Amino acid sequence: MEILIKYHLPELERVRSLQIGDWIDLRSAEHVELKAGDFRLISLGVSMKLPEGYEAHIAPRSSSFAKWGFLQTNSVGVVDNSYAGTNDIWKLPVYATRDAVIEVNDRICQFRIMKRMPQVSFQEVDALEETDRGGFGSTGVR
Repeated sequence: MEILIKYHLPELERVRSLQIGDWIDLRSAEHVELKAGDFRLISLGVSMKLPEGYEAHIAPRSSSFAKWGFLQTNSVGVVDNSYAGTNDIWKLPVYATRDAVIEVNDRICQFRIMKRMPQVSFQEVDALEETDRGGFGSTGVR
C-alpha cells in the first residue's frame, strides 16, 4: 500500500514505516514555544494522499505529555481521504499545561491509517430488542 507525501520543510526528517508497532511517528515542522494555557496548531510539515477507502487517525505519542506537557485538544485527529491537496498540511492542535519548547523534528505525534466507515443508513424504531445494560458506565467499573 502506498501513501503519496509532500514535505513542506526541506530539513524535516522523512516519515518512515516501522517494523515494530502499528503507528507511524510525525514530527514538528516548526520551533514552538508554548506557555501554560496556550493553544497552538503545530505544523507537521506534510500533506498526504491516502489510499482510496482509508483515513488517518492522529494521536500524541505516549511520551509527548511527559516531555512537553501538552494535550491534543480534539483527543484524536481524523484526516479523511479528501484532505489531500498539496497545501492541506497536517497539524496537531495542542493545549499546553506547562511551559515547553518543541524543536523542528521533535517526534510529537503518530498516525495510522484505518478503513473508512462504510455508508450507513438509519431506521427509526420505537424500541430495541437487546437487553438494557443499565446505562453509561454499566460494566461494573466505577
